Amino acid sequence: MRKQIFLPLRLAVGWELSPRLLSILGALALVLLRVTIGWHFYTEGMEKYSAGNWTAAPFFVNAKGPLAEQFRGMVWDNDGSIRLDRDTVMLQWATVRDEVAEHYGFDKEQTRQAQANYAKAVEQYDWIISENAADLEEFKLGVARIAKLDSDPVRDGVSSLGGQRDTIRKEWTGKGKPALGQINSLWETYIGTQNALATREQVDSTPAYKLMKPRSALMDTSIIDVMLPYFDIAVGLCLLFGLFTPVAALAAAGFLGSVVLSQFPPTTGPTSSMYQLIESMGCLVLAATGAGRFAGLDYFLHLIVRKVWGGPSQNA
Repeated sequence: MRKQIFLPLRLAVGWELSPRLLSILGALALVLLRVTIGWHFYTEGMEKYSAGNWTAAPFFVNAKGPLAEQFRGMVWDNDGSIRLDRDTVMLQWATVRDEVAEHYGFDKEQTRQAQANYAKAVEQYDWIISENAADLEEFKLGVARIAKLDSDPVRDGVSSLGGQRDTIRKEWTGKGKPALGQINSLWETYIGTQNALATREQVDSTPAYKLMKPRSALMDTSIIDVMLPYFDIAVGLCLLFGLFTPVAALAAAGFLGSVVLSQFPPTTGPTSSMYQLIESMGCLVLAATGAGRFAGLDYFLHLIVRKVWGGPSQNA
């Protein structure tokens, strides 16, 4: 029974691999590789977390290759169907107004001010839509055109037609970008304004209110932007300390592999995904060699597993 319980731990620390198979220099190189990649992931995660407003949207928007459309579809509200739907936006903002009041326990005056903020935001939203009416009309008409171009297999095989599609896409996004950007800013300002109504005592006793935007897909940047900083930090710490290294390294390799697929094939230049491809191969090396058992916490976990499993492996 104990063996079955410890089976995941056995796999996570690279049970079968013996340190004797590697030279001291080889082990040192693995430690350096593990620490370097771990530090990279950790610092990337901390930068995203500290920024507060970091988003993967620009990266997905500029995706290329055979899976480009799938990655672009992961951008929150990439076609503006949520932000340009007045009823949906008003419902979300009304929810913010009511939930903020309940969250902090607003009094009558604060509730009145929250309603005034809501009315002002609605007025500003309508102004944005009115001022950008002509461009938004072309943007909405372009949704069907882009979908038709993306479903045309002929354009994928002809570079000139593929380039034409990219040009049309840029023109299409350019029509909606100003208005959608203004709505984004208004949305964030509105939530900040409602939070600002809370008194010092209310803020000290209750954390700031946050509202998750309505998802436009099963997995989009509204979720990815929240999860990815913590993912990077967790993977980075595991690799730095050599804890569950095969699991962390495989997770890192999978993530980096998705980056390569979104910018496939790797090419030279500042936007090349060749760097991610090389780093993902390094992560596979760390996973395959159980590198956390060299100057890492996996060494101690490995000793526990060996004791519970009933003796050293044949290669040790």
